[in-house]
Amino acid sequence: MGASRRLIRHALLVFGMVSGAVGASSSFASDVDRRGHVGTGPVVVTADGAIRGYTDKGVNVFLGIPYAEAPVGDLRWQPPQAVKVWRGTRDATKYGGSCPQVTTLGLFAGPTSVNEDCLYLNVFTTGKSRSGQKKPVIVWIHGGGNIDGASNDYDGTKLSTGGPDGVETVVVTLNYRLGVLGTFSHPAVNSEGHAWGNYGTLDQQAALRWVQRNIERFGGDPGRVALGGQSAGAYNVGANLLSPSSKGLFNRAIMQSSPGFVAWLPTAESALATGTSFATAAGCPEADASTARCLRRLSVARILQLQGTLKVGGPHALAMPFVDGTILPMQPEQAWTSGRFNKMPVLGGATKDEAAFFTGINEYFSGPPQTPITAAQYSSLTASGAFCIWCNADRKIPAGLAELYPLSDFGGDASVAYERIGTDGAKCRDLHVMQKLAPQVPTYAYDFTYQTAPFYFPKMPGYKPTAVHTIDIQFLFDNFHGGHLGVNVDQMTGMPRELNAAEEKLSDHLVAAWTHFADTGNPNGTGDAPWPKLTADDSARYFVQAVPISTISVSQYRAAYKCDFFDAQLKY
Repeated sequence: MGASRRLIRHALLVFGMVSGAVGASSSFASDVDRRGHVGTGPVVVTADGAIRGYTDKGVNVFLGIPYAEAPVGDLRWQPPQAVKVWRGTRDATKYGGSCPQVTTLGLFAGPTSVNEDCLYLNVFTTGKSRSGQKKPVIVWIHGGGNIDGASNDYDGTKLSTGGPDGVETVVVTLNYRLGVLGTFSHPAVNSEGHAWGNYGTLDQQAALRWVQRNIERFGGDPGRVALGGQSAGAYNVGANLLSPSSKGLFNRAIMQSSPGFVAWLPTAESALATGTSFATAAGCPEADASTARCLRRLSVARILQLQGTLKVGGPHALAMPFVDGTILPMQPEQAWTSGRFNKMPVLGGATKDEAAFFTGINEYFSGPPQTPITAAQYSSLTASGAFCIWCNADRKIPAGLAELYPLSDFGGDASVAYERIGTDGAKCRDLHVMQKLAPQVPTYAYDFTYQTAPFYFPKMPGYKPTAVHTIDIQFLFDNFHGGHLGVNVDQMTGMPRELNAAEEKLSDHLVAAWTHFADTGNPNGTGDAPWPKLTADDSARYFVQAVPISTISVSQYRAAYKCDFFDAQLKY
């Protein structure tokens, strides 16, 4: 397999005061805040100790709050442990460390980290709500394929205000264990008598329990908690919908790019095979107590060396949550069909050109000089039997696919043609999952189709990002720009810019929808306009996020994304 093909394959696999409401009864630390101002930091006394944050644009911000002990030493590959209560007032004006990661996908994430002390969360909250009542809560899980990413680039300021048309909301963002450290199965560890395997999922549940204990102190309502996430974050939201140990910790679910990720989970057998191969490669091959000690003594750098590179993940990182039998007891399709999941209102969808993110990564790493996919590469990538992330359980391209997407339909542009193949199958899987849920819970589906927002990849010769995976995050989280190297640029000129006036209006719509959903379980607040509730029939309508906003029927959606073909190929 060529380097270009390996990179595309990996990228597709990636496809997180005094007790009382801040502002209602605030006290202030007497020391210096992050901007050098004396006595201006709001203080909240949490169940674990007092923290001091800062205020920006009318929003009280608390960063780097530990929700579990550092999973280091003997706590590596253990369920998250309770934080030790601290004395005095802890500074909460800086983000905590990001979890260990190496595969940063160019501009998407990073920097690389070898710091296991990373189980921190952040809170964004206005003061007393306009109504004087407790506010809804959004807990956000960042994306990154469960191998990279961090909470640091998710500024919850606008979302917490509700924007001009929404509801004031307490926003919580969090870090969770990634890669081999977050998803790991090995007999020597699994037999220790604790919950095992899906450690990242357990971290997310520990953060949700922290919210239940503490969020009222920030003005939030523990009875109205929306768990949301984008990309791998959406996958993790779906996993928590399936998990019995998440029951009662949240009661709305937001799956942004996309619900279709939660159509299938790796099996316990595949997770065990991956973990065993990692231990062997690390020089810890025996399945006994000494093996567990050997694994926990590995340096983080050594673990990441085996996990992957800056460009791609290696064979020893399963990354995604898997069906372990307890934390995640069954495959999603079985759960959706049988009704054995945590029932609550669900909001979900994806961008129109999701896979343009992955062809962008491929071109970014192709140079210098940077070059797009060629016609010859396209022919190889779409040949019957080639690797395919969204296809049948054997992950093979089905016969007839290349004929459905001839290059002549795309002006000979192999990148655009390949983006459509990668996107359309996933979009049809999104529809399948949402229509499985629709008869059982209030379900709201969207299609983000806006084409010209700024994006953090540089202008490249053959790249046309359009409505690409991750481009919609900036409409909810101020100036989201991937990782620390990302700069949002205009897609035509390649020059830096922020959202323009029309895009800010779309942002206002989305912020209002997300916060109303957290508040009532309905993105409209009440009623069925402008966002209609989804049903299981083809006359139902999708909400279209664009300028201007609109709706389309499910039958129009199916035709646009060729779902008649893909439904015959997908196996759930």
